[in-house]
Amino acid sequence: MSETIDKAAPSKSAEGPGSEHYTRLLQGMAQAVAAKGYAETTIADIVREAAVSRRTFYEHFSTKTECLIALYETASRLALQAVSEAFDPVQPWHAQVEQAMTAYFDYLAQDPVLLRTLFVEILGLGMPGLVVRRRVNDEIANFIQVAINSSGSAEGPPAHLTGEMAMTVVGGINELVLQAIEQDRAGDLRELVAPATRLVRAVAAESRR
Repeated sequence: MSETIDKAAPSKSAEGPGSEHYTRLLQGMAQAVAAKGYAETTIADIVREAAVSRRTFYEHFSTKTECLIALYETASRLALQAVSEAFDPVQPWHAQVEQAMTAYFDYLAQDPVLLRTLFVEILGLGMPGLVVRRRVNDEIANFIQVAINSSGSAEGPPAHLTGEMAMTVVGGINELVLQAIEQDRAGDLRELVAPATRLVRAVAAESRR
């Protein structure tokens, strides 16, 4: 597995989120789910992939569901961080959007194992998965809304996105990624930059009316 999860923020304690064992458990979860699917994955599978003891697992998580949710939240936060770092306030907002989309899809494409976990397996959790997915999508939509609304340039502010319009963008991008996964094109996510950028521009243009 790649070093995607290794970029998680350091923990305040040696055994809390961000610790070596915690990170290894997240990696182990991603690898186990990729091999067997979430439903068939056991805690024994996770600790074997993570090369830690069962006791270590229970020092961090109560259930495998809790572990998958932690993986989802950590990876989603890092994806949003990649997008945030790609925004350049000096550039016109259209260029900023393209740079952000490129950073997002590059982040997802670097780890196909994690990609499927984030976009497919999380749905197998039922209501807990839907709740965390909604929370993460709300964070992304809020970021998009703030970024677009505050990105002034020589051409002026592009739009005033509402929360609903920002969520429309998030939903559209998620569906593009899911389609790519279904079509076994996870390694070609760069091809989504153009349609995703057009989507953001179209929503922003509509918001001007």
